[in-house]
Amino acid sequence: MSRKNQTLGEFIIENQAEFQYSSGELSRLINSIRLAAKVVNHEVNKAGLVDIVGAAGETNIQGEDQQKLDVMANDTFIRTLTNRNILCGIASEENDDFISLEGQNGDNNNKYILLMDPLDGSSNIDVNVSVGTIFSIYRRVTPPGTPVTIEDFLQPGREQVAAGYIVYGTSTMIVYTTGHGVNGFTLNPAIGTFYLSHPNMQFPEMGNIYSVNEGNYVQFPDGVKKYIKYCQEEAEGRPYTSRYIGSLVSDIHRNMIKGGIYMYPKSSKATNGKLRLLYECNPMAFIAEQAGGKASDGYTRILDLKPTELHERVPFFCGSRLMVEKAESFMNND
Repeated sequence: MSRKNQTLGEFIIENQAEFQYSSGELSRLINSIRLAAKVVNHEVNKAGLVDIVGAAGETNIQGEDQQKLDVMANDTFIRTLTNRNILCGIASEENDDFISLEGQNGDNNNKYILLMDPLDGSSNIDVNVSVGTIFSIYRRVTPPGTPVTIEDFLQPGREQVAAGYIVYGTSTMIVYTTGHGVNGFTLNPAIGTFYLSHPNMQFPEMGNIYSVNEGNYVQFPDGVKKYIKYCQEEAEGRPYTSRYIGSLVSDIHRNMIKGGIYMYPKSSKATNGKLRLLYECNPMAFIAEQAGGKASDGYTRILDLKPTELHERVPFFCGSRLMVEKAESFMNND
């Protein structure tokens, strides 16, 4: 039985039987993510003291300016996960293509692939605002012992075996699911250990927070504009409170605890939406559903979408179930 103040290592061992494939590999993989998170947390906490803030002078595959901490976090996670010889492939928002990992004998019989956004919201580092890491884990679909292919990564989100995020804020937390609920672990920096602090996390069915970049309001579809106006009306427990950090991890984390909806719809400038299906939306949707919430693109369940490319973007509505359903009703009636 899980208990508060249990260490992450103890929790993994105790709940290993819940994993669909309890060979120990998935447990080792979560442990590797834990290690990389501690390294990134250490570097994030030095921002402002050493030369790790600001732009790195490069752009990623999305055409976005990479921050120095983007590069550091990406390298840290790839290096840590590769050295443990647990994965057969890695895909990162910061890399053009996926990485096929060879085993010690030149082949690779490992079963899992991992997709990640190594440092979500990294532009907030310069102003000391919370940022995070998002990860998503699948079993490969190609035969073990062969190189991974793009098909291993282009799986619907419902096929995920685990997903989670790390939030680097006033405290550092790992929040993850293996399909048996959502649990959060807080780092004790004095001894470098994560402890179970938020067992069985749940989205309230209804909330009073809406999170959207209202600076893009004029570019939104009419259904989204009408839902935002609905949130602002004085009626039936409204107006709701507007809270938008600009770091997906932080916004989702807050809304899961307090109740709310996060929205990043398509717009006239971003006709397919801005968030990445594989690195951001799928893992957050899996977490949301495991916590009693809901996630969609405004019309379709996120976890049912079939990806067609590695860096595909989609609109994203995620949070308390009744709030997402209300937003969908405005979209469908538009």
